[in-house]
Order: sequence, then C-alpha cells, then structure tokens
Amino acid sequence: MIKIRLYLGVLLFLICLSSTAQQKQIDSLLGRELLQKIKVFKKETNLSRAAHFFVEKKWDSTLVHAMKQLSMANNNKLVVDYCHFFRAYSFYQKKLMNASEKEFSQVSKSFGYYYLVKIYLGNIALGKEKYKEAISYYQNIENTEKEKNYIYNKSGLKHNIGISYLHLEKFDDAEKYLLQSIDLQKLNSDPMMLSGSYGDLGTLYYVQFKDAMAIPYFVKAYELSKKTSDFDLKRKTALNMAVVEKNRNKFDKALAYREESDRWKDSLNDQNKIWEVAKLEKQFAVKQKQKEVRVLQAENKIKVAERNGFLYSALFLLLLLGAGIYLYREKIKTNKIILAQKENLDELNATKDKLFSVVSHDLRSSVNAMKRSNAKLIKKVATKDLEEIDQLLHQNSGIANSTYNLLDNLLNWAILQTGQSFFEITSLRLFFMVEQVAYNYIPLMEEKNMLFENNIAKKDLVLFDQESLKLILRNLLDNAIKFSNDSGTIKVYTRTDDSDFCTLVVEDNGLGMTAETRSNLVKSSSLLSKKENENIIGTGLGMQLCKSLVAKNNAIFDVESEIGIGTKIIIKIARDKENV
Repeated sequence: MIKIRLYLGVLLFLICLSSTAQQKQIDSLLGRELLQKIKVFKKETNLSRAAHFFVEKKWDSTLVHAMKQLSMANNNKLVVDYCHFFRAYSFYQKKLMNASEKEFSQVSKSFGYYYLVKIYLGNIALGKEKYKEAISYYQNIENTEKEKNYIYNKSGLKHNIGISYLHLEKFDDAEKYLLQSIDLQKLNSDPMMLSGSYGDLGTLYYVQFKDAMAIPYFVKAYELSKKTSDFDLKRKTALNMAVVEKNRNKFDKALAYREESDRWKDSLNDQNKIWEVAKLEKQFAVKQKQKEVRVLQAENKIKVAERNGFLYSALFLLLLLGAGIYLYREKIKTNKIILAQKENLDELNATKDKLFSVVSHDLRSSVNAMKRSNAKLIKKVATKDLEEIDQLLHQNSGIANSTYNLLDNLLNWAILQTGQSFFEITSLRLFFMVEQVAYNYIPLMEEKNMLFENNIAKKDLVLFDQESLKLILRNLLDNAIKFSNDSGTIKVYTRTDDSDFCTLVVEDNGLGMTAETRSNLVKSSSLLSKKENENIIGTGLGMQLCKSLVAKNNAIFDVESEIGIGTKIIIKIARDKENV
C-alpha cells in the first residue's frame, strides 16, 4: 500500500511542472518588458537579436547571439547579465539543466531579474531532489515579493514549496502551501494546474492514510482533467483513480478507470503519431522543394557556364599572354639585379679577404714585435739598464695600443656588419663629444709633444648616433696622431657654409697622402694600403668603419690632403634645428 501511495505523489508532481496558460501570459509580459529595457543598448545588435529570439522562443538562436555578444570586448556589466540570463533560460527550456544552472550562477545579484534566477535555480534543485535547497530559493522570493513588483507565477511558487515539504515529509507545511496554491489557482481559473494541485493535496493526505480527506481531492482532480485537452493529464488522473479504487477493493471501478487510462494513453500515442507523421511529411515536403531548387540551380549554373565559357576562355588566354610577357620582363630585370649583386658581392668578398689578410699580418707583426721587445726587456732587466728598459716599455706600450685599436676596430666592424649594435640617432652637442673623446688621447699627444685645439662652437647641435660618433672621433684622432710628426698640431672645428649641415673637420699637419690614396679612401669598400709608410702599422679598417658609420647616420664623408702638408677629414652631419 505504501509503495502505491508514493507512486501517486511522484506521478502528480510531474504534472505540476507542465506549462500553463497563466505561465504563458507571464512569459509574454516578461518578454515585452525585456524588449523595452533592452532598447537602451541600441549599439549591441547581438543582444537585441538575442532578446527578440528569446521572446519568440527560438532558443538555439537566442543561445548563439547571446554567446556572440559575450565574446565581444568591453561589454557592459548589465549586458553580460542579460546574456547569461537569456542563455540560462534557453538551456532550461531545452531541458539542459546543468548548463542552465551554470549560466544562472554567472548572473550578478544586482541584476533586475535576479528573483527569476532564484526561482529557476529552485526549480532545478527541485528536479535534482535537493528539496531543502529549493525551499531556500523559493522562500527568499516569497519573503521579498511584497517589497517589489515581481513578474512570476505565485501559485506555482507556493505549489513547488508545498511539493518540496511533501517530499521532506513535513506534512503541515506542505498542506499550508498547497492550499494557498489552490486558492490562487481558483482565482486564475487554471483547470490544468488546479487539477494537478488537487492531486498533490490528495497525495499529501493519502500518504498519511487520511483516505477520507484524500479521495475527494483525487475525484476533483479527475473531474477537472476532463475540462482540459491534455491527454497525459487525463491518463494520469484516471490511473490515480484506478489505484484508489483498487485499494478500496472496488475492483469494477478500478478496472473501468484503468481502461479509461489506457484509452487516453492510446489517444496520446495516436496524437504523438499524428504529430510525428505530420513532422515527417513536412520534412519530406521541405526536402522535395529543396531538391527541386537544387535541380533548378544546377540547370542555371550549366546555362551560365555555357553562356560565359567563350568569354572566360578569351580572358584566360589574354591573362596567360600578359602573364608570360610580365614574367619574361621580370626575369630579365631579376637577372640584371642578380648580376649587379654578384659583382658587388665579389667586390665585398675581395675586400674582406684583403682585410683578413692584412689584419692577420699586422697582428702577427705586432705580436712578433712584442716578443722580440720582451726578449730584449728580459736581458736589460738582468743588466739593470734602466734607460733601455724604459725605452722598451714605452715601445711595448705603443705596440699594445696599436694592437688594441686594431682589435677594437675589427670587433666594431663585425658588429656593424651583422647588425647587432644598438643604434639611435639623437640630438648631440658636438663640442662636448669631442672633448670627451680627446681626453683619452692627451697622454699620446703629450708623448709626441703635439698641440690639440677644439674650436667647435658649444651651441652646435647635430643629429647622430652617440656611440657611432665616439667611434668615428676615436679613429680620426688616432690616425691624426699616428700620421703626424712630433710637435705637430691637431685641430677640430666646424664650417658654417651650410644651414642644413654642420661640417666637422679633423685637421692635422702630418704626412698627408697622394691623390690616388685620397681617391681610394673615399670609396665605400676600399682599404688603405700601408706600403706608403712602412713604419706605421695600419690596415685601413678604422677608416672603413668610419665611412660605414657615417653612411648609416645619413652623413657625408670627404677627404682633403696633400703630401707633406697634412690631411683634413671632413664629415657633413645634419643639424638639429628644433633644439637650437
């Protein structure tokens, strides 16, 4: 007997989850209100579309457009809440309760329709048989509904609270809420929901063995079901009556109710079959129309292809001819470029081969000279010839400095060739740059008793990379000292013959050079020959490095020189006019 009574309760509980006319009216009112509030987000087209599909109950389209809106950057918090609400409600209608619960949980508590979120979370909890959790959600709404104008099915809320208490076997609380639900349903004249509520109230009394109170409600549920068009409701109420009569040992009535339940079941099956057949016929008709459309489209494509075939063929031949001519010209042009690049590469490779040969020879000469000088130094130390030791030490120092400068230039040249150096053209005050570099060469100039003059105006500003300028000045001063006689003079000054450029001149009154040497020096890939003066170590790498850095800084390199008179290295650098 107990098992049969519990079966009745579960059976009628499912009836109460069905949608009703009252719920449809509430959904319609909610939809209109939502569309009105969404109007403030005119620019959010995906949100607007999601809202319209939501009202039209097109759940898949609602899900798609709400997700598109969520994927956009810089969404308003309220827009995000609407999107999660639409998606959660759509999943709920599609019976995907886990997905619905996840989306509802992402709606913020400040959302204007958060009370609906609580109701649907309560429904989901009820479906998962988490009755205490469901009651917590429902009663939260019940306690605050007087404060605000909520749009929801109040009778359905009280009914679900009563059902939850019924499953928890808190019968007094269940009776209170089910009776309140019935009172509200009577006002709304909803026979379908009222029939289900009568059945649930009957179940409440029936499981407590209060048959006298339960049976009238089962009868009311049965009678009201006749006024509805829901075959499933008719079947279930008749089946309940069959169980009740059987428990009362009225087997004739029980059999009659059972036969009626089976008839409604057959009618429901027939109705489902009719709907299924209608659905299949509709799908078949759609497929037939689609097939006809595809056939027509194929025929049209064939006609278009035939009509335009000759035109496309002619255009293809013209394009083929044009492409052939273009490719032929490009091939000739490319061959010329490759030939020029090859010649330039051969020249650069020859220069590099010469450079490595000269550098290797000079390094070997420097190291060999150092070895011989050190051997002499060891002998002189043994004899304590201080004057000779001093001379040899100065000689070693000169060899070490020359070798260091050679290696430094080689390293900087390699860095420049591989593009690894940091490079930034900035505004520089030329006078102080010269002073800074020249300071390191004062000992060398004093050793040769030379005079140095920095006649650059302190106001001269130029645009140049700082490290590049330092490296250039070091090489130019080193060369000027190296190729000058004792008691010579080195002057650094600027010319003011151009308003766009500052012309820097490093002048010495040293050995000078021939016209041929001067011409070769100006060439971008040329190395100076050291054969003109056998007593001076040098590969020309420093000057080659200077020329490369000058070109990289958009400056101009030039040389003025005469044998026995001296040399002027000239660099035209862009002025910084903005900061003058």
